[in-house]
Amino acid sequence: MPHQTDHDHDLDSGQYEYEDGNALAGPLSEILAVDPTTALGRCIGCGSLWPLANLHVYAHAPGYVGRCPGCDHVMLRFVRSPDKAWLDLRGTVALTFPIGV
Repeated sequence: MPHQTDHDHDLDSGQYEYEDGNALAGPLSEILAVDPTTALGRCIGCGSLWPLANLHVYAHAPGYVGRCPGCDHVMLRFVRSPDKAWLDLRGTVALTFPIGV
C-alpha cells in the first residue's frame, strides 16, 4: 500500500501532492539488495544527478512515479502485482549504488 501523507490531494485544484523519494524505500527494497534511496540517478531531461530519496514520488496510480526535482521529468516508474514487479528507468541515464567494502 502506498505511503500516505495528510495532504495527498488538493480538492480545490485537483492536483495530487507528491512525497519525497523515501516513499520508494519499501517497494524497491523488495527487488534490490541495497537501500535504493541512496542510489544516485541522472535525469535524462536535465542531466541532474539526484539521490532517489530526493525524487518527487506520486503514488496515486497503480504504481509509483518518480519525477526529477529539477525539471519534473519522469525518471522511474515502479508497479507491483502479487507475483511480478516492473521497474521502468527510461527517464534515468544510470543508477549508481554505493556498496560496502
